[in-house]
Amino acid sequence: MRRVVGFAAVVVLAGCTSQEAGGSAPSAAAPAGLKVEVVASGLSHPWDVGFLPDGRMLVPQRPGRIALVDDGAVTDVEADLGDVAARGEGGLMSLVVHPDFDTSKRFTTCFNTDSDVRLVTWVLDGTRATRVKDPLLAGLPSSSGGRHSGCRMALDDEGRLLVGTGDTARGEVPQDLGSLGGKVLRIDLETGEGAPGNPFGDRIYTYGHRNIQGVAVREDGLVLTAEHGPSTDDEVNVLQPGGNYGWDPSRGGTTGGYDESVPMTDLERFPDAVPAAWSSGQPTEAICDAAFLRGARWGDLDGVLAVTALKGEKVLLFTITQEGGVHSVAIPPELEGTHGRLRGAEAGPDGALYVTTSNGEDDEVLRITNG
Repeated sequence: MRRVVGFAAVVVLAGCTSQEAGGSAPSAAAPAGLKVEVVASGLSHPWDVGFLPDGRMLVPQRPGRIALVDDGAVTDVEADLGDVAARGEGGLMSLVVHPDFDTSKRFTTCFNTDSDVRLVTWVLDGTRATRVKDPLLAGLPSSSGGRHSGCRMALDDEGRLLVGTGDTARGEVPQDLGSLGGKVLRIDLETGEGAPGNPFGDRIYTYGHRNIQGVAVREDGLVLTAEHGPSTDDEVNVLQPGGNYGWDPSRGGTTGGYDESVPMTDLERFPDAVPAAWSSGQPTEAICDAAFLRGARWGDLDGVLAVTALKGEKVLLFTITQEGGVHSVAIPPELEGTHGRLRGAEAGPDGALYVTTSNGEDDEVLRITNG
């Protein structure tokens, strides 16, 4: 893993500590000269980008459609998505292309139905997708209005599937180890069962989360998540197996509602909870997906964590220490208020960063490079 020495040096010289821009970490001088290109358009709330080995992209859209993007041309994938319940924040969400796609042609999606959030594995044949694991995993909680029904997937360095879930705006869910909501799950990509070595002997890897929107895995295996806060404190967290991340809007079961005035990470109630690596303070940005910038083409930005923001309509660039701390935060002007709400983030096989907009009409996939 390369350390971002050059970028960190700029931060030290700048000496900026703006709380508004940097949250709980110092702000860095914005990198100059990022190039932003539109590689696909005409989409509706694209949630994710999954790269096929030949460079084509599968792009799931929240209303219940999958686009196949080939050199700018967008084709609808023929797939039975009739049970997708697109309401509120929920619908067709994350997508992961299997590492053996060359031979298996498989990918997995996560979406809301009328009763739950579930993972389904598909086989792609041309522009047609057929379900082959239906479901790979079912029973993730969902809310009738779709609130906090998020689902973000990523493969860890062992090929296990990490799944970040929302708490469905129910106060007891995040701390309940009998529920799959408000958690990060770690499961076998082929069977949907809990992966070996999980801390509780089942599918749960971490708990006490509010609404995870992004999961990013560094080359050395470090996992960071991006998570929505209530009226304060969006968080970037470093995952620790078995960790409690301290969200408890039930106040230990003493309130029957959903008390969002509690701290995002309640260290008074849970002294052993894992503190956030970074928190936004106020205002929140509604941070979303996350991806590491990788490769020499990024120069001093190699190894930086890029995080999209919905409400903030920007990309935040986090300089991450070897141990997983946040050294500083920068906001490139090319991606601040220029394309509206930004949701998906994925490093492409060409080394570029791919970001999706989430404005609802004529949404785009953006390709971002360092000059």
